[in-house]
Amino acid sequence: MDELLNEIIFLFQRLDWLSILDLVLVTAVLFGILMLLRDTQAMVLLRGVLLLVVALAILTSLVNLQAFSWLITNALPALLLAVPVIFAPEIRRGLERLGRAGPNPLAFPARRSNDELVRQMIRTTVTTCARLSARQHGALIVLQREDNLREYMQTGILLNARASTELLLQIFYPNTPLHDGAAILVDDKVIAASCVMPLSASGVLNRAADRRMGLRHRAALGISEVSDAIAVVVSEETGSVSVAQGGRMIRRLDSERLENILLAFFQADRAGMVQPTLFFQRWFEHRLPRKPED
Repeated sequence: MDELLNEIIFLFQRLDWLSILDLVLVTAVLFGILMLLRDTQAMVLLRGVLLLVVALAILTSLVNLQAFSWLITNALPALLLAVPVIFAPEIRRGLERLGRAGPNPLAFPARRSNDELVRQMIRTTVTTCARLSARQHGALIVLQREDNLREYMQTGILLNARASTELLLQIFYPNTPLHDGAAILVDDKVIAASCVMPLSASGVLNRAADRRMGLRHRAALGISEVSDAIAVVVSEETGSVSVAQGGRMIRRLDSERLENILLAFFQADRAGMVQPTLFFQRWFEHRLPRKPED
């Protein structure tokens, strides 16, 4: 014990401001990696790899197995080459978030939507979701913000029609040709319907208390993970309304809470503020009156 205390004291005596800065940078990098992998299947894989490495290190240190120790020592560096392959989706998602974190000086200025058109789009979305929820008709409505969703529009049927509750109700009427997939709204127009969205690979839905969430909810989370779009989902089984943004989902919303949340996101865009985070979403949920659980 005395030797351990002496070694700790010796380490602290050698610390200077440069060493502290070095430790802070390494901690920040590791923390950023863990935040990117949070709520993903890669987090479970990373946990398993770490447990395996620790177990092998303990085994080789306690038992003198020369051949096995040689194999482990030469095999572990190969994991560095496997990291980009194993964590490719998370690395891509992290780089996309980094690219959206600040303005791009090489890009053309983004077109600012008219406030009245945005409010009209939100009112249309809220009214449509309320009527779809009452009928228990499933729907996925994606509201474009700064990131262009052109590549996803091309997977569906181009409409470029003025957004209205009647049009959206017809699109998501069961067994119609445009029922499956997502409708993408830009300002006051329904640009495309029956669009294919990327499915989320995160574990958010797997940990939910209510497991009755299918492809629409996974698609809503997926498009919110690869863009800054807002996805509104109406469950076909329960009629509950949910909002996905930034890889997070707020569920069981009534019309008033849905409208307030959508306005909060778009008002942040108008003011040039940082996009609302999970902390803001949780704060917003506590501030708004809650709807009783089903």
